[in-house]
Amino acid sequence: MEESRLRPFFVSSASPNSFFIDEGSVSVGADQVVRYTLVVRTPGGAENITFEGLRCATGERRIYASARRDGEWTPLKNSAWQAINDNAYNRPRAALAYDYFCDGPAPPRDREHALRLLRSPRDVFQPFGAR
Repeated sequence: MEESRLRPFFVSSASPNSFFIDEGSVSVGADQVVRYTLVVRTPGGAENITFEGLRCATGERRIYASARRDGEWTPLKNSAWQAINDNAYNRPRAALAYDYFCDGPAPPRDREHALRLLRSPRDVFQPFGAR
């Protein structure tokens, strides 16, 4: 993964972590699922990398795989679709769905549209309350 392709995005002022999307990984499938690689970095230097999907129409997320230190991907054993809840673990997914990629139940039209949305977050109603 190239550092230059990582796009930072805002999750919450309460989180000390830094959040990024690998712009090279963003896609919108024929199934209208937005797929992307999420990178989370802690202040202590730990890094978590996952390949995920968002379903705007149903407000769900799915984690397909996680990356190991050697760069190899490991599929998750439990990779079922789950509702996006506003808790610490899911807050990055909620931010991506509600502040960036999804317009209510509508997904981005295509990859280029998804990248434009990622680069220009909306200031919209927050379904989970103010941050």
